[in-house]
Amino acid sequence: MARTSFDKSTGPVSRIMQAFGFSMQGLGAAWRHEAAFRLEVLLAVVFMPLAIWLGRSTIEQLLLVGSIALMLIIELVNSAIEALADAISTEHHPLLGRAKDLGSAAVLLATVLAAAIWASLLLPRWWPG
Repeated sequence: MARTSFDKSTGPVSRIMQAFGFSMQGLGAAWRHEAAFRLEVLLAVVFMPLAIWLGRSTIEQLLLVGSIALMLIIELVNSAIEALADAISTEHHPLLGRAKDLGSAAVLLATVLAAAIWASLLLPRWWPG
């Protein structure tokens, strides 16, 4: 069940718990309705443990894991933009199309960044230059 707003009559701990619940609902909705998100989560399940194993230092591990996490985050934002655009109108509108294209471009850039981070950290180990 989707939320409408926070219950402002509760204390900060209750609001944090509500926010956590809403976040979990969002992740569940992304998993149920977004094929791209499901694919990226499955890739993350493979690549995040690899990042921990392959990273030579904590910084390398954080860069490798963080690049995958950033892709997931941007995919969630893109999915939110697309859902909002579809809720406004399913008919073609240039600004809604632009919003969807910009969200997609953000996912592409996050993916290219992740690939560049992985390549720059791992390729020199196998192909020293």
